Amino acid sequence: MAKVQGRCGNDFCPQALFLYGTKKDDGTPDFGLFCWFSYATVAVENEPRMGVMACIGEEKLTKDLIRKNGVFSANLVTESLLPLADYYGNTSGRKHADKMKFSPTVAWGQVLDVPTIAESPVSFELKVIKEIKAAEHSDVFLCEICNVTIEESLLDKSIPFIDRLRRAAPVLASGETTYNSIDGRPLGRWGEPMKGL
Repeated sequence: MAKVQGRCGNDFCPQALFLYGTKKDDGTPDFGLFCWFSYATVAVENEPRMGVMACIGEEKLTKDLIRKNGVFSANLVTESLLPLADYYGNTSGRKHADKMKFSPTVAWGQVLDVPTIAESPVSFELKVIKEIKAAEHSDVFLCEICNVTIEESLLDKSIPFIDRLRRAAPVLASGETTYNSIDGRPLGRWGEPMKGL
């Protein structure tokens, strides 16, 4: 297989999409779309635990609220949630006060005071342990996982994991500004799915 020099990017490292849920000063929920989310071992009370790292580029309302509150949720985006997620990813909360005019079914966290999305099959409730400045306007939040809620059918180990993963139907942010299904089907370019709202 011949290899040639390419541009630096993450085109061939697809990431699952998550809607981060935060609480505004007036107590209402706000959601933003992100994909640079992965697991990390973090120290909680000097004990190593599974946590997450969430990288957020640019300054935005979601980042403001995470910094202010120190907690947020991360809700897996499914194919059925994609139009709403795409809308949140293309609509600035700082510029559009009515951004939340389209809203999922909000369920408040079981452990933390964060909005989660009832339609999402997997929701994490996260507490920020540390913020790391990675670059100008790019920050990594290391977080403790305080709670996870999972759709019950996804826990049925009599069903092979790959089938449960397909049932969850997570959306991947692949290269070249496109969305794809877990089985490789194209789900549209950024900015297209939201037109169905």
